[in-house]
Amino acid sequence: MKLARAIHFDESDQNVFFSPARTGEWAISGGFEFSNWSDGDLVGKARQAFANGWLGVETFGRVTFVAVTQIEPSEMEALADRLAQHFVDVYGAPSLDVARPTALDELNHMAELCEDHAPNTVLTVMRELTDAGVREQYRFIEGNEAGLDQFAIHGELD
Repeated sequence: MKLARAIHFDESDQNVFFSPARTGEWAISGGFEFSNWSDGDLVGKARQAFANGWLGVETFGRVTFVAVTQIEPSEMEALADRLAQHFVDVYGAPSLDVARPTALDELNHMAELCEDHAPNTVLTVMRELTDAGVREQYRFIEGNEAGLDQFAIHGELD
């Protein structure tokens, strides 16, 4: 099974999100956070989180890029519990038992996005508000193996 982890190419996420996700934490779309938003909510750092932020499932911070990688079933179960608890704590779900199926749906949706992509494929998300609600589009950037000559400096030591 595959899921995605937060990655950072630079420090920009530290500046553009209220709460940036930690490098390496598991991530999902997290579009549910914006289900009741309107154009008036799309300002500043909140706008950036809406426009292209994935949701880290450990810190519940946002990240611009995620990369596909393998996940163990036991890790997926722990994430489902953590996300269900988040639904209870933040969104008022009545219990973990009620919240867990929704948490699993969110995780399974992300696993489906990652399923057909090789490890290290980078994913981005782009959201927009429509009359029907939040629309998400995904971009997949396949990882290429870099040759040593791309990094090696050739020359003389003398």
